[in-house]
Amino acid sequence: MLVSTQVTPKVTSTVGVALIDSTPLVREGLCSLINRTPGMRWVGAAESPALGRRLCERLRPNVVLLDAAVDPRGHLAQVLTAGNREIGVILLVDEAHRTTRYLSGAFAAGVRGALRRSAQPAELLRAIQAVHLDGRYLDPALAPAMTAGAAVRPRTRHQQPLSRREHQVLALIADGLENQAIADLLFVSVETVRTHVKSILRKLSSRDRTHAVAIAFRSGVLMVDDPPASGSSAARD
Repeated sequence: MLVSTQVTPKVTSTVGVALIDSTPLVREGLCSLINRTPGMRWVGAAESPALGRRLCERLRPNVVLLDAAVDPRGHLAQVLTAGNREIGVILLVDEAHRTTRYLSGAFAAGVRGALRRSAQPAELLRAIQAVHLDGRYLDPALAPAMTAGAAVRPRTRHQQPLSRREHQVLALIADGLENQAIADLLFVSVETVRTHVKSILRKLSSRDRTHAVAIAFRSGVLMVDDPPASGSSAARD
């Protein structure tokens, strides 16, 4: 079970915080909260994944608060955590995404925190501090979902665990992306992507990419909020 990392309440450096959320009222409210909190500074906000990615590339926040509804498949979170290891991503989770597979998949992909959208301001500030200090933070109200996942997730005999980067590549394959597109998103070479694909196929004991995706969804390695698109390029190398 993932638990909140214990941190000292004092922040040792100024934490740059950005938000990606489609709700104007939320953006304004969090801007006000961060600006009046000692040791934190507001970097900016974006309303979509595309704008959010540009904001993070340009302004380099330390912590990004990401609305799960804006990034339901987790692609932006994967890109942010792969492209800059110094960025800590905290998901703001609504009821629709408060599921075992969504949360466990998000943490496996590199997200470092998860918090209810209805959480109190003080808890949000604790989460930001924990993640900024290289820890993780899980809202106590979300802990039962993570515990349930450990109890009920199907396991495939002899299945080796995927690395964080392999999980990211597999999730993008499931959404129909080809090697070149994956390489562009993760800022790596096509040859590196091919190497990850070979490792994924070996670890999942799968015949090809399509089979690997099927095994991943069946075993809970990938989230199943949305099934992979039929007729995608998952079968291509």
